[in-house]
Order: sequence, then structure tokens, then C-alpha cells
Amino acid sequence: MNIDNRDDLGLKDSAGCACCSTASAPAIEDASTSAVSSEVLVAGMTCSHCVMSVTEELTAIEGVEGVEVDLNAGGTSRVTIRSATPVDTAAVAAAVEEAGYSLAGSSS
Repeated sequence: MNIDNRDDLGLKDSAGCACCSTASAPAIEDASTSAVSSEVLVAGMTCSHCVMSVTEELTAIEGVEGVEVDLNAGGTSRVTIRSATPVDTAAVAAAVEEAGYSLAGSSS
């Protein structure tokens, strides 16, 4: 095999390969920048199963794109809900109650 006859793959020695170069990469809009984020406080969660139950119920609400739970076992846990548009507070309360917990309060 003759190494001198290799095909040029367009690799750049100083800035990495051509496909990974940030200068030539198309701009991708970050979906999280256009999302609405709201927080609620949920009482009574104690473990990862609790987190999973609340997350499952909240993600079933139309428009909810993501849920993040900051578990405070046995206390009040902060739940962040990300959506494209504001989510109805009554729907959030109903989802949390369906999971077996209750809202302790909320903030935006």
C-alpha cells in the first residue's frame, strides 16, 4: 500500500476535521431558549419512584416538553416544567394529584 496515494478527506490539522469545525457548521436554534419555564413546589416525594410518577403525569400534559425535579426527600421538592407555551396551573395541579402528591406552592 502506498501511503502517498491516499485520498484527501478534507481534514484540517489545526482545527480538527471539516465535519466538526464550528466555523462551517450550520446554526442550530437552541429549543430551550424559546421555551417557557415554570416552577412548582411538590410536597411528599421521597424517592426516585416519586420523581418518576410526577414526571410521567406532568409530561402527559399537552405542550410540556420536559420536567426536571430537584428532590428534597420528605420535604418540598422543586419541579421545573418546560413547555413551548404556558401550561395551565389547574392541569399541573391535577397531574401532581394524579401522581399522588400535592402542590405546596408555586413560583415562576
